[in-house]
Amino acid sequence: MKTLKIIPFLVFTILFIFGCETKSEQITNKEDYTKYLNIKGNKSLTFARNEIDFWQKKFDAAPNQISYLSQLASNYSTIFEYTGDVKNLYKTEELLTKSNEAYDYSRVSTVRSLARNYISQHRFKEALALANKALAIGEGRKETIKLLFDVQMELGNYPEAVKNLNAIRDMNDFDYLIRLAKWNDHKGDLKTAITFMEKARDIAEKYDNKALKVWSYSNLGDFYGHAGRIQDSYDSFLKTLVIDPNYSYALKGIAWIVFSKERNTTEATRIIDAIAATHNTPDFYLLKSQIAQFEGNKSEEIKNRNAYFSMMENNNYGAMYNKYNALIYADDKQTAQKALEIAKIEVDHRPTADSYDLLAWSYLNLGENKKALEIAQKYVVGQSFEPKVQYHLAMIYKSNEEADKVGSIKKELLSSVYELGPNLEKKVNQL
Repeated sequence: MKTLKIIPFLVFTILFIFGCETKSEQITNKEDYTKYLNIKGNKSLTFARNEIDFWQKKFDAAPNQISYLSQLASNYSTIFEYTGDVKNLYKTEELLTKSNEAYDYSRVSTVRSLARNYISQHRFKEALALANKALAIGEGRKETIKLLFDVQMELGNYPEAVKNLNAIRDMNDFDYLIRLAKWNDHKGDLKTAITFMEKARDIAEKYDNKALKVWSYSNLGDFYGHAGRIQDSYDSFLKTLVIDPNYSYALKGIAWIVFSKERNTTEATRIIDAIAATHNTPDFYLLKSQIAQFEGNKSEEIKNRNAYFSMMENNNYGAMYNKYNALIYADDKQTAQKALEIAKIEVDHRPTADSYDLLAWSYLNLGENKKALEIAQKYVVGQSFEPKVQYHLAMIYKSNEEADKVGSIKKELLSSVYELGPNLEKKVNQL
């Protein structure tokens, strides 16, 4: 995971159920983005592969030159970012581990790079151990503190995260501003989060930094969407693609607008299929399965869900898709026990409110209503403002006959239908 990527890469974690296809306001225009669906070639990928060839030959000729390993690792990481092929993530880890061992874990930049790789793999506790090792070395302290903030947020160690955030306070620093935005989003203050993300974007534009502009535009696209500013979200994703036509994250955002706002399943599927041709990850099959479920096409729903699990079996994704799997399994009484087992692992990996929500949701679907309520009240209430988590909370209250607590949550959820997805709207209305 790159230094700046503090917002989760996987955005399509919402489960849908069949609902009415109401026509909605048109935001998108095919002419705006179709040219990005079948881009011939990828300059960033070609460059990374050429670099790998170059540095591998140099390393083969002089295997004592350990610095070449970091060059190789960086380019394998780029390939992972653009293709989603997890083998490149593990190749990056292998090279960085070899490099760190050769330096006896004394080179702070290489230690931090391995920690970020572990974050991408959802190996957060190991990432924290490396971040602390980097801090002990002392060199490049500010960059290490940024890393510590990122890891502590993933682990739910919020007092430590804030301490690290305050230690790097600088309202003119891009990296500080995006982390300040993340912190405010975590607190449920989306308006303030957007303000700080826009300030970060302004800095990226001021210095005309391509990488920072791509990052800030695409993440503003997410934030605007969460705030219900769909036109701004769409425009921001398009601005991302102008700079990097191969940036699939922005196309995913547009696909979500087409599906969730415009309810155009055919066009959403066309976009998803185009992305998956070059950036193939299991979540695309899951999203297509959910779209088919919305359409009432049971055979397509099952086919795509099976393809998702098949891809999971054929690749070692570790804990990267645990949240997806738990939500899928929890929905079926026959597999709810599996969901519980995964949720327990997630709580151990990252004891955040979201992980405890998975645990509570799994217990609820196993019929253990009181247990679900106990966990939710202790670890979730007031600690996560994610709409999906709030929906689970409302269902837990309802199942425990605490209907008086459902009304206010339902009101909030109805204002978050776009983020939840069109089919969950029906479920929310039934609360």
